[in-house]
Amino acid sequence: MSTKATIETASWRPLRMIRDPLSWRAAVYLLGSMAVGLFWFVFLVTGTSLAAGLLIIWVGVPLAALLMVAWRGGAMLERQLMRAAFGVRIPTPYRRLPEGGVFTKWRTMAGDLATWKDFTYLVLLFPITLLEFVVSVSMWAFVGILVAAPAIALTPGGVEINFGVPYWADDPVTALPLSLLGLALVLPALYTSRIMGIGHVTVARFLLGPSESQAEARALRARADHLQASRARGVDAAEAERRRIERDLHDGAQQRLLAVAMDIGRARAKLEDDPEGARALIEQAHAGTREAIAELRDLARGIYPAILTDRGLDPALSSLAARAPVPVEVQVDLDERPPAAVESIAYFIVAESLANVAKYARATRAAVQVMRQDQWIVVEVSDNGVGGATALPGGGLSGLADRAATIDGILTVDSPAGGPTVIRADLPCAW
Repeated sequence: MSTKATIETASWRPLRMIRDPLSWRAAVYLLGSMAVGLFWFVFLVTGTSLAAGLLIIWVGVPLAALLMVAWRGGAMLERQLMRAAFGVRIPTPYRRLPEGGVFTKWRTMAGDLATWKDFTYLVLLFPITLLEFVVSVSMWAFVGILVAAPAIALTPGGVEINFGVPYWADDPVTALPLSLLGLALVLPALYTSRIMGIGHVTVARFLLGPSESQAEARALRARADHLQASRARGVDAAEAERRRIERDLHDGAQQRLLAVAMDIGRARAKLEDDPEGARALIEQAHAGTREAIAELRDLARGIYPAILTDRGLDPALSSLAARAPVPVEVQVDLDERPPAAVESIAYFIVAESLANVAKYARATRAAVQVMRQDQWIVVEVSDNGVGGATALPGGGLSGLADRAATIDGILTVDSPAGGPTVIRADLPCAW
């Protein structure tokens, strides 16, 4: 599943950098952020000095409280600016404010380390943005002058650039090499902006984001919530499957067996008076019995295939591939059989994926690969179809992701428009 690019993860390829709006948003932020840094530096230095001086007459206490609320608000705004300019989302690290009066909440804010990290960031913002501003203005002004050299050359006096050796142009044609040089320097300027942006984000993430312990706690809570939701959906899916099996038994095999019992009863009544009619009924009952057995066999295969239990994953997947409508290459590289739960989940992931290939992919071939990587079983199903597969809520792929999550596994879908499609499941061998 794709994630939105940030300044840290965006492509460094020249053409992509030039086309990427993120590169230009970062450059604009670096040019304009000094005004924000200067404001907060003056505001905080003046405010803290005034509050400290007035503490002796107690007026400084409410002033300090208001100042703290203000810089917290400034830090919140900076997190939004980091997201807008650099595509980076910095989680809010604050403790939850308790119930109670204003003084109780202010005391909690004052005792929160994140509050003072916000203060440190806003004070340091001015020298950081001053450096970024000087570098950015010098760089982009030079690039802009070079690009505009043909227009500047039309003014009285022409244009002169000193590269160690002066270059003077008094007409657009003579100034054209300068313009071409300026266009060539746009890319180095973007690279420089990218590097400064990454440095700025690093400082912001350290001072405005959660601490390492907070980040670990958030990750654990998110993981627990994800597993709880996945397992709840797994329970719902299992209940739906149980109802489906009950319905299939009632509407299928049970009705056929009931018809068989009625045919045998009628045949017994006709056995002496109408032997030929009894024989026809017995043959009809025999055919019904065979059909019921076939339905029960298909139903059992859908619950848990016997070949998987008896012979393992490789023969079971080969059996699935043999029934697929397109050629499927199967490669299973396992030294030993994984746990039964892993085998079952791997089997049904491949089964659902091959079913999707047959229904939607319009593929001419597919491949299944199963391998061991450390403590993980990796299952990959790929096809050369039209792509565009997504794990929609309530869909088959979403159900596979929930099934994998019941053992802390991960399912990813890579299916760009036009293909190819790769469905990968990482399943732990031990939990």
